[in-house]
Amino acid sequence: MAFENLSERERLVLRSLINHYITTAEPVGSRAVAQKYRLGISPATVRSTMQDLEEMGLITHPHTSAGRVPTDKGYRLYVDSMMGPEALTASEEDRIRREICADYAAVEDILEQTATVLATVSKQLVVTIAPRFDKGVLNSVNLIPVAEKKILVILAVKHGLVRTVLLEAESSVDVKSLEKTADVLNEKLSGLTLGEIKESIDLRLKETSPADARLIKLFLDSTDSLLDFTEPDQMHLGGTTNIVDQPEFRDREKLRSLIEVLEEKKLLAELVSAKGIKEGISITIGKEMERGEMQSCSLVTSPYRAGKVRGTIGIIGPTRMRYSKLASMVEYAAKLLSDVLSR
Repeated sequence: MAFENLSERERLVLRSLINHYITTAEPVGSRAVAQKYRLGISPATVRSTMQDLEEMGLITHPHTSAGRVPTDKGYRLYVDSMMGPEALTASEEDRIRREICADYAAVEDILEQTATVLATVSKQLVVTIAPRFDKGVLNSVNLIPVAEKKILVILAVKHGLVRTVLLEAESSVDVKSLEKTADVLNEKLSGLTLGEIKESIDLRLKETSPADARLIKLFLDSTDSLLDFTEPDQMHLGGTTNIVDQPEFRDREKLRSLIEVLEEKKLLAELVSAKGIKEGISITIGKEMERGEMQSCSLVTSPYRAGKVRGTIGIIGPTRMRYSKLASMVEYAAKLLSDVLSR
């Protein structure tokens, strides 16, 4: 059915029912809609309209309850054509701004604190994904000895993004060799994007005198791990207990399935990143999620930028989430992150 042809009365009743259910988490009856929202129509008319909406698949009866709840289709129609913007309060904006714009040493700290403060303000689960580094420009390479055969490789990318990887050499390496090798790596690789380095590193490191040949070989052999920026530790979670405490997850089986997904960090990171590809706010509702275990949830995402590289910020909650407020929150945080990380 073409839902754009809904009558004004049907739209009013559906919007009122969804707003009420988001607030109460209880199935909504016709009397509650008629009395609370003062639509100017009787409970009997509301009841008849709700029956029509149910036949359209926009609301449904849960079990034997007399009340109705929205379906994923109902939420989708609400989000796409009925939901108005809901501004953050001044105190909410101030708290988020203070936490995100504080003076942090590394991007990871900013992303972790962003997840924490948004979880506190939103009362939902928040995910922040570090920027994809393949388009990040390498500033410098540092090789630091940490044990007899262990070397810490530090890749510093523009806009404060840093990656550290611990490598193990076959034999001990002196500090002077590490310094000479780091100088050569910086001469050959600095100023290139990590994607360019990954594609052409063999050619670029053919002539590396006076670097230590053993270290160059170790660097080449470790390229995949050094330049792999899709690891789970690039994702930060905040407010896991918030989603566990939602009424929807009193069902232990539903809760167990959700927790399994949350524990698969790489999978969760890929899911959130995939939804954050589009510019601006993206809202994914219930069965629109690829994973069956996540179909009791919705996801609000937005990309943010650090120069030319992009990361993703997202809020996960039950489908009965306050979409308009959470969309404003994600949009505000993404803008702040972009401003801070692109300076």
